[in-house]
Amino acid sequence: MTSTAPLSHQPVLLTEALTALHLHPGGRYVDATFGRGGHAAALLAALGPEGRVLALDRDPAAARCAAERFGGDARFSFVRAAFGRLAEVVAERGWSGRVDGILLDLGVSSPQLDDPARGFSFNRDGPLDMRMDPTAGSSAAEWLDRIDEVELGRVLAEYGEERFSRRVARAVVAARRQAPVATTRQLAAIVAATVPTREPGKHPATRTFQAIRIAVNDELGELRAVLPQAVRMLAPGGRLAVISFHSLEDRVVKRFMREQARGRELPLDLPVAGAPMGMTLRLIGRAARPGAAEVAANPRARSALLRAAERLA
Repeated sequence: MTSTAPLSHQPVLLTEALTALHLHPGGRYVDATFGRGGHAAALLAALGPEGRVLALDRDPAAARCAAERFGGDARFSFVRAAFGRLAEVVAERGWSGRVDGILLDLGVSSPQLDDPARGFSFNRDGPLDMRMDPTAGSSAAEWLDRIDEVELGRVLAEYGEERFSRRVARAVVAARRQAPVATTRQLAAIVAATVPTREPGKHPATRTFQAIRIAVNDELGELRAVLPQAVRMLAPGGRLAVISFHSLEDRVVKRFMREQARGRELPLDLPVAGAPMGMTLRLIGRAARPGAAEVAANPRARSALLRAAERLA
């Protein structure tokens, strides 16, 4: 069997993420987006014999990689699950409210992008799949075959921020009347022939592929579900670190963390002094971006943004 743990995979904002998590040698940490294990490996390297790392990922390739890379490390455990099930998985370990740090590295990983069979990229032809878990749910091709033109236009505008969303939706629906849109090259060609302007350094199908991927995997729904779960699973003083790659993700993370850090102001006429009610988090520093050296070594890191917060008692 070919190894599923590519040595060239580079975890993004690695140093910044480890610093944000404020690691303790004997702590309990959750890598909720295992991918190919770059962040998990760094966590294990920083922990002592009593430290523990629990990793989640819904991708079967990630499960194989976890077994290959860390199967012999008693400090490591892996559960094949979407991170939207974080609280359930953590509770099964008896860690609810006892986790010292949770890391979320959102979006699609480089190995997924680089594998034509997964259908995430327009750079090489492959089946139009785009599922984080190719054994569950509908592929992008199946989703695209049944969605109506109006809804497709909405998805492209909302999740891809595509200026020409209605025009692209019309072209896709017209094309599928002739033949199913079943491959990445087919879809990319339809979009390229439809979008009248070009963004410098960006393929015209970039926004369409992003939007469809987000919709097929319910990525924003999963993100909105996991954030409050993460807060509940953290011990007082535990840290949540989230790496996002586009403005839609970051907007959700930023708003959630700010709301949890702000709490609810008490009515002015209430005879109670103290901090606002419902404050669960303290923001940690400013959002971190990769430096020039990291972007030069790994161009896909250029849009990454890390936000971190600490669980209040």
